[in-house]
Amino acid sequence: MKEIIELLTKNKKTIATMESCTGGGVANAITNIEGASEVLKFSAVTYSNEYKIKMGVSSEVIDKYSVYSMETAVEMSTNIAKFANSNYGIGITGKLNRVDKNNPFGEDNVVFVSIYDVNHNLYHNFTVEARQTSRKDNKELVISKIIEVLKGIIC
Repeated sequence: MKEIIELLTKNKKTIATMESCTGGGVANAITNIEGASEVLKFSAVTYSNEYKIKMGVSSEVIDKYSVYSMETAVEMSTNIAKFANSNYGIGITGKLNRVDKNNPFGEDNVVFVSIYDVNHNLYHNFTVEARQTSRKDNKELVISKIIEVLKGIIC
């Protein structure tokens, strides 16, 4: 993550996150690095559908595609970037080794990630198979993939 902070700082760019299953893990990884306050504009952990919707995710998208979908991750990345007026928005949603009785639809053990590049109006969307035995290991897997993708897009 240190390299990401350096790239963002060098390019005078900012980032914001709306995380669900990673529980703020990306924001935590960012804030563990000196200089994070220069680049992290805002972070929200929206575990519930209610707060995803309050942060701008369309209830129609959740109803049509499920809260565990790329369409929801895209809504999350777009809305957090707009809310924070940042150059990049990251939206993360998915299931990590559990069934959600409140949201029975959507693939199990798949995490949907959308990174929205506001300046180029581009989405970098990908999924991560959450097949590790622990939630902690799955979160670390998702965060490492996000770092890898961010390295390729920050300019």
